[in-house]
Amino acid sequence: MAKSELRVKRVYEPPSPEDGFRVLVDRLWPRGVAKKEAAIGLWLKEIGPSDGLRRWFGHDPAKWAGFKKRYAAELDGRRRELGMLRDKMAGGPVTLVYGAKDTEHNNAVALRDYLEKRP
Repeated sequence: MAKSELRVKRVYEPPSPEDGFRVLVDRLWPRGVAKKEAAIGLWLKEIGPSDGLRRWFGHDPAKWAGFKKRYAAELDGRRRELGMLRDKMAGGPVTLVYGAKDTEHNNAVALRDYLEKRP
C-alpha cells in the first residue's frame, strides 16, 4: 500500500474528506471531543498501547525508540485488530486518529510505521 493512503491526524483537528476512513487508535476517548464531531468510523481501543506501556512512555521523546519496540511487540499479538485495519486500508485512504499533543511521538505514528514495515 502507498504511504499516502495511510495518514495520521490529531482528533482535535477537523475531519476532512481526504482523511478517508477514520480510526481512533487510543484506548481512552479524547477529552472534550464529541463523538459526532470526531467523525470516527471505527474505535479500535484494543490496538492502543497497554496501560502499563502508555504510563511508562509518558510521551517522553527520550523513550521513543524503546516505546516503538515495546509497542511493536504488543502489536504482534493483535492480529484481529491489525486485520481489521488492513481490510479498511485495502478499501481506500485510512487516517489513524489519536489524542496526544505530541504529533511526532505517539502511538498512531508508531502504529503507522509498524503497518508500513509489515504489509
